[in-house]
Amino acid sequence: MLAVAVGLATVGLMGHAVGAPPARLIKIGALTESWGPTPAIIGLRDGLQELGYRENEQFVIGVRFTQGNPAELAEAARDLVRRGVDIIVTAEGGNTAKAAQAATSRIPIVFMGGSDPVGIGLVQSLARPGGNITGTADLDIELGPKRMEIFRELVPGLRRILLPYDATNAYAVAQLPAYRDAARRLGLTLVERPVRTEQEAQAAIAKIRKGEVDGILSPRFVSLNIPGFILDSAQRQGIPTMFHGLFFAERGGLAAYSAADGQLGRQAARMVDKILNGAKPADLPVEQPTTFELVLNLKTAKALGLSIPPSVLLRANRVIE
Repeated sequence: MLAVAVGLATVGLMGHAVGAPPARLIKIGALTESWGPTPAIIGLRDGLQELGYRENEQFVIGVRFTQGNPAELAEAARDLVRRGVDIIVTAEGGNTAKAAQAATSRIPIVFMGGSDPVGIGLVQSLARPGGNITGTADLDIELGPKRMEIFRELVPGLRRILLPYDATNAYAVAQLPAYRDAARRLGLTLVERPVRTEQEAQAAIAKIRKGEVDGILSPRFVSLNIPGFILDSAQRQGIPTMFHGLFFAERGGLAAYSAADGQLGRQAARMVDKILNGAKPADLPVEQPTTFELVLNLKTAKALGLSIPPSVLLRANRVIE
């Protein structure tokens, strides 16, 4: 099982190449439901550096993370406000962005990820967000069916797919109709496992045996450490897996497909840059992802006895060997 200490991490950054440097250190607070700085947060740092910001001289990023526990997000967001950050940046969309939005109506917020920012009440519209919040969407609901299509191409005889999800996470539940529709269209059976606690998630996933399902589809969200339990159990049972992003594919998942998180971070960096130069979040349109990433783990494929079809291999953005 993946496990990392919960708390506050720092990612040093920044400085600016255009105009006069700020008169004081600007503090950016990053909020994530994960186990530390995510690929999107690292992309944010890299994007700011590419814009000319100098690390630790004019700006700093502090990362507040909750180790897969959405219940801690509200207090984590309030803690960033108490620490006097100048901008809050959130990763994973829905839960984290809503927690930041509830914590402050004054501090600018830039979210990275989230499929329907209008529908969940983050912004008034994509073109004119209003309030103190804007960001980059990730189109994950729209990408879910494509993820299932690729999974079927990768695994011959794929018929039954396990989908564990956090039933207490409204954003995870909101993605279910798209997965169900895609399963019907592709002739697949979706074996849903709603769970409500980390202990329930671990038990439900651990008892799945090879032969009961042909593959496991990981949800987008890391709440209850569901992706970590999937990775642990699938590796022991020899079950193919499809994840949302690079992180879990690098650690033994068969494949991942999503908007490129690092690029979402770079897009957010440009928004942060505009805010630091006087723009208001209310006037900055929400952006869509520009880069999508298919990651294949050939080491895992070999261990599973799978041969990746050349048509899929040619489409891969990253191949882990």
